[in-house]
Amino acid sequence: MSHSRPSCFRALCCKGPPPPRPEYDVVCIGLTGAGKTSLLSRLCSEGSDGIVPTTGFSIKAVPFPNAILNVKELGGADNIKKYWSRYYQGSQGVVFVLDSASSDEDLEAARNELHSALQHPQLCTLPFLILANHQDKPAARTPNQVKP
Repeated sequence: MSHSRPSCFRALCCKGPPPPRPEYDVVCIGLTGAGKTSLLSRLCSEGSDGIVPTTGFSIKAVPFPNAILNVKELGGADNIKKYWSRYYQGSQGVVFVLDSASSDEDLEAARNELHSALQHPQLCTLPFLILANHQDKPAARTPNQVKP
């Protein structure tokens, strides 16, 4: 008689690590000050003190119970926006963040950038999440008021 543990016991108590969660690559765009960095910091349970505008890009792995989103946040300054399309390749989804309390002029600029992204060949077939941020500000427009 063998003294090794039966394989069914090993399967019950020694399963090992859980299977890896699927990962998805997402690009996050929007004008400077829209709240992209604050959003990602909150989703990653990080503090939001001392957040400054992103120059270039940053990447964060945002964990969810059933998946991990690798979010590439692209800075929204005028001198950076022209390079956004260089970072679109491989994206599987888009988060467009806009400041719902911004001026009419800035809202129009955001709308133009959104339309440009929606028509880009590497993004036009991807799922888009349009986030009307800063809903807590008195001047915020409702999501219906900022529809593309």
